[in-house]
Amino acid sequence: MNPALIDALLDVQTRAHAAGHGGKCAVYADACQRLGMSRATLLRKLNEVVVKPSRRRRSDAGAVSLPRDEAVLISALLMDSLRKNAKRLLSIGQAVELLRTNGEIRAEAVDADGVIRPLSVSAIARALRAYGLHPDQLLRPAPHTELRSLHPNHVWQIDASMCVLYYLNARSARESGLQVMDAKKFYKNKPANLARIAADRVWSYEATDHYSGAIFVSYVMGAESALNLAESFIRATQQRGTEPFYGVPRILMMDMGSANTSGAFKTLARRLGVELRAHAPENARATGQVENARNIIERSFESGLRLKPVADLDELNAAACRWARWYNASKIHSRHGKTRFDAWMEIRPEQLRLVDGALARELLTHTPEKRKVSGTQTVQFDGREFDVRAVPRVMVGESLLVTFNPYTPDSAVIVDTDAEGNELLHTVPEVERVEGGFRNDAPVIGEEYARPADTLADLHRKLVERVAMDADSDEEAAAKRKARVASFGGRIDPGKVIDATPVPIYLPRRGTELTPATTTASAVPERVLNLFEVATELLRRGVTLSAERHAQIAAWYPDGAPESELDPLQHRLTVRAGLRVVGGD
Repeated sequence: MNPALIDALLDVQTRAHAAGHGGKCAVYADACQRLGMSRATLLRKLNEVVVKPSRRRRSDAGAVSLPRDEAVLISALLMDSLRKNAKRLLSIGQAVELLRTNGEIRAEAVDADGVIRPLSVSAIARALRAYGLHPDQLLRPAPHTELRSLHPNHVWQIDASMCVLYYLNARSARESGLQVMDAKKFYKNKPANLARIAADRVWSYEATDHYSGAIFVSYVMGAESALNLAESFIRATQQRGTEPFYGVPRILMMDMGSANTSGAFKTLARRLGVELRAHAPENARATGQVENARNIIERSFESGLRLKPVADLDELNAAACRWARWYNASKIHSRHGKTRFDAWMEIRPEQLRLVDGALARELLTHTPEKRKVSGTQTVQFDGREFDVRAVPRVMVGESLLVTFNPYTPDSAVIVDTDAEGNELLHTVPEVERVEGGFRNDAPVIGEEYARPADTLADLHRKLVERVAMDADSDEEAAAKRKARVASFGGRIDPGKVIDATPVPIYLPRRGTELTPATTTASAVPERVLNLFEVATELLRRGVTLSAERHAQIAAWYPDGAPESELDPLQHRLTVRAGLRVVGGD
């Protein structure tokens, strides 16, 4: 409105107010004739330029007569009657009547005349709103926190969706290619038709980069499964020509589906160093970005498949990659004001982790292998040798679990667990050999000497030695051990165990006398001494021997003398040899 019209309208309002009740009609009629407008237009324009006094608030405004505990019961019954689509089966009036009949509430108020009257449904509804218990208030969405990621590939989100419009069927030429599901044939009351095409249903896995919003989509057949999830995730990590958005994320957010939390996919995530974050049930907002990506794919890509159908799954995935490349490179994201690919290209080299697709698929089913630590603190794996000296608590002769390193080909990964049972991954380098087959990092004889660092076993061995020898240092313990000092300062008496153990007194047991059987001992052949042994024994006994005596002994015992003949022979040579023959007269 121009200033002249505003002034004219203000003059009309002033004259109408001065005319009082009953005189306004004439003023309005004159103004309509002068200004050339209808009465309705005049009144509408007057409302736009005239400031009306505010209406006085009622003295009982905001006051409620329904007790809060009764309001809680009414609200609980209303919310309990909700269906999954948030439709209420009970109205407020029905709920109040049901609770009154069961004696749960009274919902009454005392009027100005002192009469107790039941509250009206509108009064009860106002009370529910005043208490913040009305179902319309309780059904409003809960507040949420906006999350941020630090850089591209810091956080990804992934989700599986069943394509509700299409399925692939090649049973006949007429039905080959991507088909639109006819609502007259496929709905809940015809489960047989749905079961018939269950294996032909097309599912999609959408992956998004939280920082840039870049979208990747992969179509699979059948149903949501750990294998389909892993294959789609591995596809998303691989570089597709010169197209951005690839690599392995640090964190992967998803829902709590059994396929997503399966052991196989968890194993793959751990081997790739991906932290899995599964949001709580019924909290799809946590992965709202990938949920919105599904909406974008349906509206921007899948809607065009009605106009140009595809023949098979490969053709569908090729078309999806072509669409994703165009969408990520051309559509501006509202949050950062760039295209999704431009935002993803801000990634730095240390943030871009690359993995070979074939190795990632092998890690999906590969079980870490047990390998024994050698004396030089190395393990053999995949035909190569790896240095494990940096692994905590490593001991010679113990076994370690070894697997592939997906990011560094010349290293392996040791799978360990902490005190809480959480899996830890330690990267160990491959041992490099030089000429002569020696380790590249081995000290050269005569130039350097490097003693291996103490292992956990070495530290514990020294500890128990200090305790056993009552020593404060390793040197003191060694000195006491060399001096043969008693262990533990002689405090431990091994005999105390015997003294402290009570020995029972055993009563003698009655036995049976044994009568030995008469046996005949077999005769033992007597030893025969040769002439040299005979002479030696006689000399030992003090007998003087001469050539004549030797000849006499040889004449008496040409084949040697038995041991029993030694005493008679000695008597014969000594006593009898001294006798003389005495003749008579």
